[in-house]
Amino acid sequence: MVLRIFGVSFVVTVVALVVAFLYGGPQALLLVAILGILEVSLSFDNAVINATVLARMSEFWQKIFLTIGILIAVVGMRLAFPLIIVWIASGLGPAAAIDLALNPPAGGGAYFPDGSPSYETLITDAHPQIAAFGGMFLLMLFLGFILEEKDITWLSWIERPLEKIGKLDQLEVVIATGLLVLTAVFIAHDDETSTVMIAGVLGMISYIAVNGLGELFNSDEEEPSGRSGPTQLATATGKAGFFLFLYLEVLDASFSFDGVIGAFAVTADPVIIALGLGFIGAMFVRSLTVYLVRQGTLTEYVYLEHGAHYAIGALAMILLYSIGTHVSEIFTGLVGVVVILAALITSIIRNKRIPDAAADDRDSAEREPANA
Repeated sequence: MVLRIFGVSFVVTVVALVVAFLYGGPQALLLVAILGILEVSLSFDNAVINATVLARMSEFWQKIFLTIGILIAVVGMRLAFPLIIVWIASGLGPAAAIDLALNPPAGGGAYFPDGSPSYETLITDAHPQIAAFGGMFLLMLFLGFILEEKDITWLSWIERPLEKIGKLDQLEVVIATGLLVLTAVFIAHDDETSTVMIAGVLGMISYIAVNGLGELFNSDEEEPSGRSGPTQLATATGKAGFFLFLYLEVLDASFSFDGVIGAFAVTADPVIIALGLGFIGAMFVRSLTVYLVRQGTLTEYVYLEHGAHYAIGALAMILLYSIGTHVSEIFTGLVGVVVILAALITSIIRNKRIPDAAADDRDSAEREPANA
């Protein structure tokens, strides 16, 4: 099972390391390995959330996510996305943007002798807009989960009261908008207020649009019992499957924003970043997602989904705070790891305290697709 699921990822990792060595020697190989390890270790919450949605998709759309989706993640987010930012921010054409990326200033400076900004500088300067968009998208996801009524709660003393006030219509939009205004006014720099507001609103609109489209094509045969994505389909097909796929891609992009920006603390070389974050990191995150689905891990350890959403909430707040103050990527990742480990440990304790609980949860999950 493990070899079958992770086998391709191991092969891709070896190929990526070989390409890195041929491209830039031992130093490039080391940088690619570092970026790959960081991406895998800091993206576990991403894999958990992906698994909760992937489990509700039909086999066809699961394959689409694991094939076309990985191309979007690798080529789109880890390679093309930074180049597009440079293209837009600098006004250069695509070819010139690639040339700028591959030919940094001598000595690794932030500017060229003529005063024009480097590739790394242009990417870093775009962080406020990127963080606002990704932060608001993830915040809407977290609020949608935490305010929704659930059969099982993890931190009941927090979740039960929030479920009660969550009955207020569009409360998550009100809370998210208020936090966005506070971020733009008190955290963002004066010259970034309007761009942060626009990017944040676009992040909210993206979530609401995908969520609404997913519900529009939701099957009437199943009533959702909680929310960890735009819909709660057991075997989403057709248009519903497509919008779940679209949702997963936007979600993956939101998780990727901070990692792509943070990678420039290690290197500004787009090839090395693509090999480390994309070919190694993204592939292992996909494999981990499949493993969680195939093993039924989220059904057995019921608090993992809660922990992943809390980690998302923390990541959203960190992204918004990072608009005005730099936050270490290591700290950002460790917060998610600690929260998910806490959820896993408490799930194990629950299963030991209530021996039949895990078995009941698994049996219930097995019956749901058959009844759908």
